[in-house]
Formats: sequence, structure tokens, C-alpha cells
Amino acid sequence: MTKKQRYDYIIDYFSEHAPNAETELLYDNPYQLLVAVILSAQCTDKRINLVTPAIFAKYPNPATLANATFDDLFPIIRSVSYPNNKTKHLLGMAQLVMSKFNGEIPLTVQELIELPGVGRKTANVITSVIDNQPNMAVDTHVFRVSERIGLTTNAKNPLQAELQLIKQIPKELVHIAHHWLILHGRYTCVARKPRCEICGITNACKYFAKMNK
Repeated sequence: MTKKQRYDYIIDYFSEHAPNAETELLYDNPYQLLVAVILSAQCTDKRINLVTPAIFAKYPNPATLANATFDDLFPIIRSVSYPNNKTKHLLGMAQLVMSKFNGEIPLTVQELIELPGVGRKTANVITSVIDNQPNMAVDTHVFRVSERIGLTTNAKNPLQAELQLIKQIPKELVHIAHHWLILHGRYTCVARKPRCEICGITNACKYFAKMNK
């Protein structure tokens, strides 16, 4: 199977079986999604969804969050990973959104990565989820699954994987392909023991072929 055939097979499969794949983070607007994604680094979406309602109730927009103090916010998010850094990031993000972006969450990768706590992966998530921009966020699931299936080859870091993926995936599908790969890695192609027995793309998977020679 050529790489193009592998991509075509996987895209066809997920287009049929997961046509409405989306983030599992709960949000109502770009500000809420940005807060949730910053908090989600090295933490589960389930945990973040338990924490964010209290944040959004107390700080419904960047202006209110920008006026919060560390001691105000920290107790609300102390149950997530790295709460000290994330508290500082959220406060700094809100303050810069107010001072530089007139209180509006920017929707370009270049502007988003200026915000504290926002790297390329987070910026790609925000722009692809909110605006369907053809940006591929490569987290640990996407990085692992892409290499294991054979969509990427010898990618040394997330950026290399991202560039390989967006080169092959049709532009109009990049934003949803991000969710296909994340959810596949979260529930089927898990890290320690892939659940190949329930996987629908084994016919196109290099790992499965190698393990079943």
C-alpha cells in the first residue's frame, strides 16, 4: 500500500464513521475554549471539564479574568496538572488579550502564540476548532498514532509530524482530521496496548501489518 492509498483509506473510513468528530472540551466561545486548552496540557479533558464551569462562572470574559489575582484563580484550578504555571498563564493571557487585542481572542496562529501559555499546538487547536482553519495540532496522541499507522515517517518532533500530515490531508479536512487522530489515539490506538481487535483501519495500518506477519 502506498502512502497515498493509506491516507485515502483512513480518510474514507473516518469520513464515514466519524463525520462529526469534535473536541471533547466543553466551551461556548473562543475565550472559553482558549482557557480550556491552556489548562488541558498534560491533563485529561474530563478533568478540565470539571474545573472550567467554576472559572467561566466567576470570570466570564477576558476582562474579568485580567483583573483576577493569583490567589483568586489558583484555588479553582489547583486540581489540574501544573496549577501554578497555568494560573500565571491564564492571568497573563487575559491581560494581553485586553491590552493588545481589545478583549477579543485573536484567530491567527501568529497572534495566538504571543499569549502566555499558548504554543503552536494550542494555537492550531483554537484556529481549527473555532474557524475551521487547516491547522493540525499535534499532541501526544496524534504524534504516536500518525507514526504507528504510517501516516508520518521518522518525524522527530510535533512540527515535523504536522508538516507531513497537512501535506497529505486535503485542506478542507485538516481541521476534522485532527479530531479523528486524537480520538483514535485516546480510545482505540492507545499507547501501551493498541486495541487492534476493535480498530476499523487495520487494513491500512503499518503497525498491525508488522505485528501480524
